[in-house]
Amino acid sequence: MEFFLTEEQLAVQEAAREFTKNELLAGVIERDRDMKYPKAEVRKMAEMGFLGMMVSPEYQGGGMDTISYVLAMEEISKVDSSCSVIMSVNNSLVCWGLEVYGTPSQKEKYLPKLASGEWLGSFCLSEPEAGSDATSQRTTAIDMGDHYILNGTKNWITNGGTSAVHLVIAQTYPEKGHKGINAFIVETSWPGVNIGAKEDKLGIRASDTHTIMYTDVKVPKENRIGEDGFGFKFAMKVLSGGRIGIAAQALGIAAGAYELAVKYAKEREAFGKPIAQHQAVAFKIADMATEIEAARLLVYRAAWLKDNGMDYTGAAAMAKLFASEVAMKHTVEAIQVHGGYGYVKEYHVERLMRDAKITQIYEGTSEMQRIVISRNILNGQLYEPMWKIGEN
Repeated sequence: MEFFLTEEQLAVQEAAREFTKNELLAGVIERDRDMKYPKAEVRKMAEMGFLGMMVSPEYQGGGMDTISYVLAMEEISKVDSSCSVIMSVNNSLVCWGLEVYGTPSQKEKYLPKLASGEWLGSFCLSEPEAGSDATSQRTTAIDMGDHYILNGTKNWITNGGTSAVHLVIAQTYPEKGHKGINAFIVETSWPGVNIGAKEDKLGIRASDTHTIMYTDVKVPKENRIGEDGFGFKFAMKVLSGGRIGIAAQALGIAAGAYELAVKYAKEREAFGKPIAQHQAVAFKIADMATEIEAARLLVYRAAWLKDNGMDYTGAAAMAKLFASEVAMKHTVEAIQVHGGYGYVKEYHVERLMRDAKITQIYEGTSEMQRIVISRNILNGQLYEPMWKIGEN
């Protein structure tokens, strides 16, 4: 059993850490306060290769493994979760979904622009009446022979106001239920695509979250992903990989808060000594370190399974569930360590707490992750510890 990162993975981690320190930290409080989209920062992320990390070099991607991706996600999320969610959607949901399930012509047309960051992508699944219940799609795609007519509304779309390409999940055959759902590549510039106002959110405030309306949008038949009726399965498979990215984001948020708490506890004095030397604070730090490391191992395990072509559905759900719970719990504790200073924006931890909450909600709520995990177990796909995988 190996617990070592390769030289290449360590280089990615260090590059992300330096990028975060040099490019993201300085303006993160102002971007959060003003809901300012990080346009320049996203452009630099593209230049660094962070927007198409797992895409094949054939399509201008980095050709990296999932471990490298989660390492970069973790580092960037320590400081700016708005940037990391932009990165996560483009990598995990859009690029990965297209590369694995797209046709050769779809990949040739869209992947190079998405992987290079020339274009951003959005994943459009959630609706006003279809969040956790993804089978209840009211967006329709009527088959007109050589094209589809798309109508409907999608909610909570990350990159919604800046993306050039949407992957849209829509119902074609209502009588077939989830087996009648399709997935489509839709370009934002097409007639009938309308972008709503930017959402005013609790956290990840700089990221671009919008409602998107589709009115009689003509979608060519060649822009359907997979065979007819594959859309729901496509969405579930893509979300399983996306949960690893969000788990890494939650891990980074928790780790960022922990690092700030340790630094502050060693500097702040009370009753004649640093507060880190008081047991009440020292025990908080011990609990934070222990649970964050446990989350890290779950996240890395899910990424490792994905890289090795194994079933990672349950592992991704476990990682996302636990890492998001740890992020919420320990960003609150980081504020407590900071005392009154933790309640003001200057010290960053209050923002990390607000950012943490969404990791328990998007790409499947904590409740939905428990459903995924329990179904896997009850259907006979029992959880196997890492050291037993090689025996299977």
